[in-house]
Amino acid sequence: MGDSPLKLLVVDDSIAYRKIIRDVLKAEPNIHVVGVASDGRIALEKMRQLRPDLLTLDIEMPQLNGLDVLREMQQSSLEVGAIMLSAFTNTGAKLTTAALGLGAFDFVLKPNGANLQANLDELRRQLLPKIATFATTRGQTKRRNPVVVGNDLQRSFADTKALVVAIGVSTGGPAALARVLPMLPADLPVPILVVQHMPPLFTKSLADDLNRLSDLHICEAESGQLARPGTVYVARGGKQMKVTRTSRGVFLRLTDDEAENGCRPSVDYLFRSVSTAYGSSALGIILTGMGDDGRDGCRALKRQSGSVIAQHEASCVVYGMPRQVVDAGLADAVLPLDEIADEIHRCTVGEPATCR
Repeated sequence: MGDSPLKLLVVDDSIAYRKIIRDVLKAEPNIHVVGVASDGRIALEKMRQLRPDLLTLDIEMPQLNGLDVLREMQQSSLEVGAIMLSAFTNTGAKLTTAALGLGAFDFVLKPNGANLQANLDELRRQLLPKIATFATTRGQTKRRNPVVVGNDLQRSFADTKALVVAIGVSTGGPAALARVLPMLPADLPVPILVVQHMPPLFTKSLADDLNRLSDLHICEAESGQLARPGTVYVARGGKQMKVTRTSRGVFLRLTDDEAENGCRPSVDYLFRSVSTAYGSSALGIILTGMGDDGRDGCRALKRQSGSVIAQHEASCVVYGMPRQVVDAGLADAVLPLDEIADEIHRCTVGEPATCR
């Protein structure tokens, strides 16, 4: 995580969870817990005093909750990262997706089992990789590699338009999707299929939030749905999503197939089915996220002469998934986030989007 330890502030109204988080982190030499706070107001005071790099931030707290803390951080230009600790409930899901939209780096679910050691182990399993990713991202200087709109992409849909858009995204995804999807018009002539790495309940909350922002119809996917134009289908957490072509059209299928790359839903799983169902008429897009889920799926798209866009590094929260696609030579275009909607519209309609 770098030469100097990452300075971390633990913010939680539960004495038990403040202790659990400190116990999880105390054995990590690259993390220094500089303090704790029991509510949002105290957290803001300690941020100004202790200058942490990162918060573990509870959402539901007295005085000032986690969302209020994030809003105050934005208003005060406090450049401190936040990993949210969320309850696995409908309310927790709604608040967490709102927090991600306010700039939180990522989130983990609070374990609530009866066994303390099992809770510690589960929190460690979830939290440490995300802290490590934050530290790596924070320590990197964004490469100003050229933004490339490949001739291959322009040629791909010069005569025939893309008939489907498949998007894979992880860390930083809710904010990225909230930027791209509202820039597209309601009459987009193709379906959009989205895999966002999230657990059950959270994908439904994400779809609902995005639907309120966009002219497109955005929903959590259900098995058996016909893939319709102008509709965005968000893969359900805890399920795999694929598409199958029949004589009556292309239909969505949700399955209990095994996780891939540790993910269910998995981008690779969806993209393989898209490559089979749509062939050269498929457009795949890989946005911000950690790991390599999506790389092999993009390879499957390319084998069928489909096309691929990767998000440019400078606009990614985490340049992990897009890097894997770019470094493998699979991207036909590498674009900043704010140019991706125009390219979707150009590939599906033949001209840039006008909806903003």
